[in-house]
Amino acid sequence: MQTTFPRLLLKHAAERPSAPAMREKEYGIWQTTSWSDMAKLVEHMACGLHQAGLQRGEHLIVVGSNRPRLTATMLAAQSLGAIPVALYQDAVAAECVFPITNAEVRFCVVEDQEQVDKMLEVREQCPQLAHIFYDDPRGLRKYVEGGLGSVDEMVAAGEVFAKQHPQFFKEEIEKSQSSDVAAMFFTSGTTGNPKGVVHTHGGLIDRADAGAEFDKLTSAEDVLAYLPPAWIGQNIFSYAQWLVCGYVVNCPESGATVNIDLKEIGPTYYFAPPRVFEGLLTSVMIRMEDAGAFKRKMFSYFMDVAKRVGPDRMDGKSLGLWSSLQYALGNFMVYGPLRNNLGMSRVRVAYTAGEAIGPDLFTFYRSIGINLKQLYGSTETAVFVCLQPDNEARADTVGVPCKGVEIKLADNGEILVKSPGLLKGYYKNPEATAEVLTADGWYHTSDAGFLDSHGHLKIIDRVKDVGRIKGGANDGAMFAPKYVENKLKFFPQIKEVVAYGDGREKVCVMVNIDFDAVGNWAERRNLPYAGYTDLAQKTEVYGLIKDCVEKVNADLAEDALLAGSQVSRFLVLHKELDADDGELTRTNKVRRGFIAEKYAPLIDALYGGKAEQFIETVVKFEDGRTGRVSATLKISDAKTFTPVKAAA
Repeated sequence: MQTTFPRLLLKHAAERPSAPAMREKEYGIWQTTSWSDMAKLVEHMACGLHQAGLQRGEHLIVVGSNRPRLTATMLAAQSLGAIPVALYQDAVAAECVFPITNAEVRFCVVEDQEQVDKMLEVREQCPQLAHIFYDDPRGLRKYVEGGLGSVDEMVAAGEVFAKQHPQFFKEEIEKSQSSDVAAMFFTSGTTGNPKGVVHTHGGLIDRADAGAEFDKLTSAEDVLAYLPPAWIGQNIFSYAQWLVCGYVVNCPESGATVNIDLKEIGPTYYFAPPRVFEGLLTSVMIRMEDAGAFKRKMFSYFMDVAKRVGPDRMDGKSLGLWSSLQYALGNFMVYGPLRNNLGMSRVRVAYTAGEAIGPDLFTFYRSIGINLKQLYGSTETAVFVCLQPDNEARADTVGVPCKGVEIKLADNGEILVKSPGLLKGYYKNPEATAEVLTADGWYHTSDAGFLDSHGHLKIIDRVKDVGRIKGGANDGAMFAPKYVENKLKFFPQIKEVVAYGDGREKVCVMVNIDFDAVGNWAERRNLPYAGYTDLAQKTEVYGLIKDCVEKVNADLAEDALLAGSQVSRFLVLHKELDADDGELTRTNKVRRGFIAEKYAPLIDALYGGKAEQFIETVVKFEDGRTGRVSATLKISDAKTFTPVKAAA
């Protein structure tokens, strides 16, 4: 599609001027911005940024939650031929230094006082950061800093300029081509500094259009924009496809109100990483445990029905009269109210991506009538590589290559991709670009997998993470840590898992409990605890987690390929893994190598046969201060099972 994002904006404003483009919840009330309002706001912002000195080809930092005015900022920058770069709003100030320095940023537009403080804090290290504009003025009345101003002032100045130069905005938009750079996304950086992934208008729009065509998206869709704008997944679903399709993007009031806002909006097109679906399921299970005996029995009975026939129903298969009647009754009594409670009663298409989802978790949502599907992609591929057709969604695959995509496998099993949505390159990093892009246009994904007999792509794990058990009864068996981790994370009591086993004779894991779920479980058993660290080391909690581990081991024993990945020993960590402490990326992916170094004494204790191990850890608080958390962690053995041999 030979166009740019600002041209798509003007197209919608011309064809559907009064139709809603975005909604924002403010003070408990949904405020609507029409397409004509959005176009006018973008014009005034672009003129204001031009007057402030923003040049074609320059980078502009955007930091904040999803807000119509921050979305308009990105469009305004693109209208001038500048390049918006969204940063994670929960990143600490120090994490902003590299992107700002690397991209030579002079301009930034931020949401509120918290983000202003970060930008002012890094100014000494980033002296080129001359202009800081803020959207929300609360708390900033007495700030006196050079180059600090409000978005309101910038828009007002731009409005005056636009009246004096009525053709300026459209003329600037016409100067840009689809091959021009549209945005840059910094990777989460599991190792070393993050890399700036450069994408063009054409590449992003092509992938957005391919996804829209695949799922027959229209302007009638409702989307909830609640994930970080710095994540390309959020950008594709709530920016690129928004401008391609012209549907409505809804911005929640705050992170704390997302679940309430989800129910009020009732999106038709929904996207979330597995962690969000895990959290929603955990909240359901907690509420069911608090319900009366009759409700628990009814829920259990109909969930068994759903598990048995729900996936077949979603795949369009015939169920038979009795099963159809059972499911219909279950839909009236349980599934319908449950979908409504989750805010998914209107969902037509739901996707999960970012990391693999546990098969049991995936099956749960499809069994209750939610069309949850998986997709495969990355920042470098502009997300859409493989998508699952409506009637072919399976837990163990990520779908078929979508329009314009070619896939081939390297000799080591690595997946190579060719697509119109591939990155233009890594910014100022030709060496890294050459490592992932071949001369003939193939992208190295670093994922191991294969295409099955139905043409669906199956991901095993990261190439570097797929290993082998060495020594012992399972010598030579394949070890796929992510697969093991995801099976454990299906249990609502388990929030995060880090598995080790490559080059060792057995698999050991470190577990984070879900504080809400396990806290609720403990309270119902009158089990006292004084915070996370205390609860995590309770003997009763270890028994609870051991039961989960052994259930996973029983499942793994039935998988001929991964039976050797059964967990022999485990411990429960004394603190939650945290991106601020470097243990997770900003997209909540486990930094397994970093954790192995940080918690080396614990790993040595797991493999050394110890029953407990003392550990002291430095933690970073939200206000930037550091402290220490220490505890003596128990280490528990888990029962493993003899692999089930396949029938001859």
